[in-house]
Amino acid sequence: MLLLALDTSTPAVTVALHDGERVLAEATNVDPRRHTELLMPLVTDVLARAGAGRRDLTELAVGVGPGPFTGLRVGLAAARTMGAVLDLPVRGVCSLDVLAYGVLAADPPGEPFAVATDARRREVYWARYDSDGARAGGPDVGPAGDIGAHGRPAAGAGARLYPDAFARALDPEYPSAAHLAAAVVAQAVEILSPDPLYLRRPDATPPSARKSVLTR
Repeated sequence: MLLLALDTSTPAVTVALHDGERVLAEATNVDPRRHTELLMPLVTDVLARAGAGRRDLTELAVGVGPGPFTGLRVGLAAARTMGAVLDLPVRGVCSLDVLAYGVLAADPPGEPFAVATDARRREVYWARYDSDGARAGGPDVGPAGDIGAHGRPAAGAGARLYPDAFARALDPEYPSAAHLAAAVVAQAVEILSPDPLYLRRPDATPPSARKSVLTR
């Protein structure tokens, strides 16, 4: 088994390679404006450090968001393209679930918690989890103060942007491809189709049909 995992749903572009027992190599670069430039060089770097090639891969995993359209589509397009070219299965995973998995892997809070990432417009993409990491609400998008997580600790950039809405900020701040890969291998997350989870209508919408001004 050789699983390549990647996520571009946040400002972090993150890639990891897992052999079914451990993470062989991982790389992350935080830059909200350079997802397209950064992703494939990181993939090449991770494969090289593990002494593997693309033809050695057996499957792919990709974070499907929620996240902003521009960044999210970079990772999904790359995963779909590699899957088609190499004839590999592509596993989609909610990126908020990846963060929740990272919470439990790093320092479990021992109580219900939330995950909140930056959705811009003074809103967050969010989900709530019980103390064992099972999702109990969401994913959804809205103001941090309206998600019903007051008094709960929270992971993700949203907890740092809106500290008044949460008890305290937990690590990690961004999804990790190493956590994504480990969660898929451990069958600890729901597997989805590799389709983007936007949760929000695009800003640009087709114009509505013009009403005729002619009288009958």
